[in-house]
Amino acid sequence: MSRTIGILHPGAMGVSVAASAKNSGNTVYWAGEGRSATTHQRAEDVGLVDAGSLADLCQQCEVILSVCPPAAAEQVAQDVIATEFSGLYLDANAIAPQRAERIGQAMAEAGITFVDGGIIGGPAWEPGRTWLYLSGQSAPEIAACFASGPLETSIVSEQIGQASALKMVFAAYSKGTTALLAAIVATAESLGVREALNAQWSRGGSTFAEETEQRVRRVTAKAWRFEGEMHEIAATLAGAGLPDGFHLAAAEVYSRMADFKDAPETPELAAVLQALLESD
Repeated sequence: MSRTIGILHPGAMGVSVAASAKNSGNTVYWAGEGRSATTHQRAEDVGLVDAGSLADLCQQCEVILSVCPPAAAEQVAQDVIATEFSGLYLDANAIAPQRAERIGQAMAEAGITFVDGGIIGGPAWEPGRTWLYLSGQSAPEIAACFASGPLETSIVSEQIGQASALKMVFAAYSKGTTALLAAIVATAESLGVREALNAQWSRGGSTFAEETEQRVRRVTAKAWRFEGEMHEIAATLAGAGLPDGFHLAAAEVYSRMADFKDAPETPELAAVLQALLESD
């Protein structure tokens, strides 16, 4: 069944989610008011319909998909509630399960059907590479919006918060260890033992040293976004009764690399290490 779907917002990840919804036979709108020329071009490239304002988007659409930086998730939800939207809302942001539950409660009180989501993988342009995990009683309705892919979907349960919880514990390792490696390499550089560390990592023909360098350099493009995600993971661990300090430190590591956002090319390792070692 074709549906009218709104995407908030078509960033690098959001536009790929929107493209999968469109590929599945739906009409997909976005709210171009106040957005950058880059975002306008991104939306145009995949054939999204510009509804203009958020209010107009919510009036025209049956389903709203929220794909935004973690820190903005609750405000975006509140903005949608303020339009008196009464359809189906997916929060697919990297947020702690406690935050997902709060948003879900606010949505329920406003008469909006809520589904919790978490995306694992990069922008969804190839089948089998990116998964949207869903939880909530209406999760099958959201899954149906992406029936033709390439975004894959999987329903975790009917309990709000579990999709976000899965995303958090997965990213705690995948993105948390990248921050740890960045801090290790920067510390080794500061203490004058980076070459010796690389030599040790390379024993037995291991390529770990080269892989680590590439991992630390490439993450700079998304560090600005991962900072907020680390705070959400810290809150997730704290909510489970575990220490939150590691991921709070990871947030600081990503904060020091945040200025590489929108860099025209991947920075050299020397520039990344300089940014990490020059704290305010």
